[in-house]
Formats: sequence, C-alpha cells, structure tokens
Amino acid sequence: MVERKKTKQVKVGDLIIGGEHAITVQSMTTTKTHDVTATLKEVARLEEAGCQIIRITVPDQPAADSLYEIKKEMNVPLVADIHFNYRMALEAVDAGADKIRINPGNIGGKNRVKEVLEKVKGANLPIRIGVNAGSLEKDLIEKYGYPTAEAMVESAKRHIDICKEHDFDDIIVSLKASDVNLMMASYELFSETYDYPLHLGVTEAGPTKSGSIKSSVGIGVLLAKGIGDTIRVSLTDDPVEEVRVGFEILKSLGLASKGVTIVACPTCGRLEVDLFKIAGEMEEKLQNVKTPMTVALMGCAVNGPGEATHTNLGIAFGKGSGHLYYQGENRGKVSEDEAIGKLEDLITEFETDHQED
Repeated sequence: MVERKKTKQVKVGDLIIGGEHAITVQSMTTTKTHDVTATLKEVARLEEAGCQIIRITVPDQPAADSLYEIKKEMNVPLVADIHFNYRMALEAVDAGADKIRINPGNIGGKNRVKEVLEKVKGANLPIRIGVNAGSLEKDLIEKYGYPTAEAMVESAKRHIDICKEHDFDDIIVSLKASDVNLMMASYELFSETYDYPLHLGVTEAGPTKSGSIKSSVGIGVLLAKGIGDTIRVSLTDDPVEEVRVGFEILKSLGLASKGVTIVACPTCGRLEVDLFKIAGEMEEKLQNVKTPMTVALMGCAVNGPGEATHTNLGIAFGKGSGHLYYQGENRGKVSEDEAIGKLEDLITEFETDHQED
C-alpha cells in the first residue's frame, strides 16, 4: 500500500486536489480552442474516457471568447493554459475557468503575475505554477548552465514567493521535463520543502509506446514514493489514450479503482491457444467498462488456474479450450472460439452484481 505524502487541499471546480483525496487524471484538448464544435467533441470523448480535469489552451482573444460556450457544456473542471499573454488569464477567469495554469518561464514580471493573482483571488480560483524544463527563465539557465532540479525548484519558489506576498495560497505546482531523471529529481527536491499539491507529468514524452513507458516510469516511481496528487500522461497521440494510460498507472499501484485490470501471461512454448488475439480483443472490448474488476487471461496450467481463481473472473486455457472462473468458482469448460463471448457474459454478470451491491 502506497503511503501518500499529506499535501495542502486545493479546490478545483467540484474536485479537491491534495490531502487524502483521490489522485486525479488530467488531459488536454488538441483542437483549436476557437473551434468550439471540435473542442466540445474532444471534451465529450475525454469525459467519456473518465478524464477528471481538462486543460484547454488560451493563446489569444478568439480562444478566450470561446471559453464561455465551452465551459457551459463541460461536466469536469476546466483549466485555462496560459503562456506569454497574461491578459488571457484575466479573460479566462471571466469566462468561467476553474483553474489557471501559468508558466513562470514566459508569463512575465511580478506586475503581470500580481494582476493574475488579484483576478483569481477575487474569483476564489487556484493557479498551477507550471514549471517546464524547456522554458525555464534565462537567468536560471545562465546560473545553473542547463536545466537542473535546483533550477526547476527555484523557478517554482520565485512564483510561490510572489503568491505569498499577495496573501495567495491556493497553489498547485508542476515541475515537468522530458528527461525522466530530471523530472523525478525536481519533484522529489520540491517535495522535501513544500507541501503544495503536485501535478505530475513527463512533458513531451513522445509517441504512444515510448511515451507511455517514460510516463509510467517517471510518474509511477514518484507515486510509489507517495508524491503526487494529480497526473497527466503527455503523448503524441489521441488525448483519450493519455487518460487510459493514466488510469493504468494508478491501478497498477492500487491508487485507482476504475475499469478493468487485465492479468495475462506473457506466453511461452506451452501455449495451446491464440492468446495474443484473445487478449488484444478483450482489451479493446473492455476499455470503456467503468466497473472496477480484474480479469485473468491465462494460457496454460502452470499459473492459469491460480490466477483465474484469485481474480474477479477469468479463463485458464489448456489445449484449444479453457475453464471459466467467476469469483473463484469454476464455471465450466469452453472452447477457444467461445471464450470471448463467454467472458463478456461473465463481465456483464459482474457489473450487474456490483450494481446490486
């Protein structure tokens, strides 16, 4: 069981980030914000996938104007992503954003930050101080020579200090880098001194396969150490995939109970069925199931019966057929061709039983 570090509680829309509250999964839209129809379609898909907070870029006035309509149709908190033009943060507050993300490396000087703080404070909104290794302040790069954990934390500290000067403490912090070691070191160093809730992420992680691995390592190691209150997996892919990977990371550490966890053997020469095909089809069919459950897809008699017995439901294959298990009970033998359909029936039964409970 992961023992999480206790952090401050910060309200974002109807959610509370930090403290003992559940770790949330975030993503970001990829559409042009001024294209309201396209943006809302993507928002709907993200919400359906279980995304709990959605960030939307606000680079210009047309985007800020569009937030009014977008916010009205959203069912989860909206975070306005602000770079360079601090006035867009002011506009986003008026449009109904639930949180403002600022980048210390490009938001501008103290006076600009002060205006943003006065605006969010008046609306009782939080901010995220979003430090990024790729856009650190020039003087910090000159001081440290290149992005280091110390430089990242110093960047965050500067803006925390500005917040404190204006009696503002509703702060969430992120210290993202594409380098996994730098990212982990930055969060760990920050966590030694501060108790602000942390938004974890490996920025610009890359395409789905490599990006998911990098994110799982960086985010997963920190979460296992009790660090982190909200996460985003940044992939060069459909943002819905970010949400799926995010929940898989949380589930693997026992930090979330959403949807299906699949246990499947890695396969070897003892395999007598096409488990690759079965596992792939089941993963695709189960990705939108929201009821927490563990499903075992096992290929032989070595570990199969044991794993299938100890999960909520599953199948342990032999030669061309397998035994179905439901809550530890052997439900009989089925052929390889019948397996997927019979497993789907058991999943429906489990969902029904869960609802009745």
